[in-house]
Amino acid sequence: MTRTDTGARRGGVMRVHRSRGALSGLLLMVLGLWGALIPFIGPYFSYAYTPNTAWTWTSGRLWLEVLPGAAAFVAGLLLMTTAHRAVGVFAGWLGSAAGAWFVLGPTFGRLWNGAEGAAGRPIGGTTQQVWEQIGFFSGLGVVILFLAAQALGRFTVRSLRDVAAAEAVARPAETTAAPAATSPAASTAPAATTTPAAESRPRRTLFSRNRAVESEENAPARTDTVAQPAVHGAGGEGATRVDTRRD
Repeated sequence: MTRTDTGARRGGVMRVHRSRGALSGLLLMVLGLWGALIPFIGPYFSYAYTPNTAWTWTSGRLWLEVLPGAAAFVAGLLLMTTAHRAVGVFAGWLGSAAGAWFVLGPTFGRLWNGAEGAAGRPIGGTTQQVWEQIGFFSGLGVVILFLAAQALGRFTVRSLRDVAAAEAVARPAETTAAPAATSPAASTAPAATTTPAAESRPRRTLFSRNRAVESEENAPARTDTVAQPAVHGAGGEGATRVDTRRD
């Protein structure tokens, strides 16, 4: 398996359908807005912690309600819009941390604000105070933590639909890599079979011609001996002249 195929399979595994965390994300956004705004609008209908005045800003409301509410809202927004597994896991952890802080924040607030706590005191009778405690902190945090943990589990588990989507992403990469691997061999095969044959023919012809010329140059010279009649000289003696011709 090549590096391209591995990257394609990994990218396919990390992708999920956008509907995977849509419902949990929507509920987390609504609960995050509730947790961040209820301390400022609750006094309008006598559902509040002290100070019992609307839109009053305190450090306790910032650390114990606004910040975790904003974190839950961002986590829900990411869960609704993402199609990537890693982003969904991060949003699940962020929402879980926001829900846990809604539950544990009032207890830790006593460390810097005494027995009353940084969140203040719930107003009204005993029953109303119980519902205020549930709606502001403990009950709200438990529901946010549950939804975020559920979304976290959905993004960490690979379903059959995820495996099918990963294979669909990896299949085009394999089909494009196959022609690239076979094309060099196909292009070089004709050159390997035709080039030696084309080059060998002139060499044999040239060799034959050189050999023929060489045989002609090295051939021994022919001598023709022709006997001519003797010419009688003054002494009356006859002589035979030999004419040697070389072609």
